[in-house]
Amino acid sequence: MNLLNFTTPFPDEQSCKLKWKEMRDKAGVVCPHCGGTAHYWKSDKECYECKKCKYRQSLRCNTIMHMSKLPFRYWFVAFRLLTSTKKSFSAKELQRQLGHKNYDAIWALLHKLRMAMGTRDARYTLSGVLELDEGFFSTETQEEEKQQPLKRGRGSQKKSKVLVMAERRNAARK
Repeated sequence: MNLLNFTTPFPDEQSCKLKWKEMRDKAGVVCPHCGGTAHYWKSDKECYECKKCKYRQSLRCNTIMHMSKLPFRYWFVAFRLLTSTKKSFSAKELQRQLGHKNYDAIWALLHKLRMAMGTRDARYTLSGVLELDEGFFSTETQEEEKQQPLKRGRGSQKKSKVLVMAERRNAARK
């Protein structure tokens, strides 16, 4: 999906909220107060209410967006921009793309996303059609290596090779 196709299903804030609610419902909502899993949606307050203890939690509660006041659309655009490029995306560039004035809020958004993307979870296994690519990331060199002249390109002492794999669910290309 390119950026133009991305704006079609998410043209406004409400469509992003509905998609986030759909994903939360699918994953299951857990009450942070009593641990209950039975909830109902209060559409007038736009929050979940626990059937057991009546504790209310927002749509963002206990998610990556917890305690954020940024619009859902900012988060969705950031998801798209970060996952669609091979190279890193700076907070300043993301701030410019979103047209937001406060750098600190965008910096926090970006670092929350990077932390979530870097977290590994054993329950995710790859199967079916796999795509793989290699990437090179800058690393610190040891003292004795700094004295030697550095190689250029793929064998450089300053770069670490990382292998990235992804599963494609539908094998047919459109």
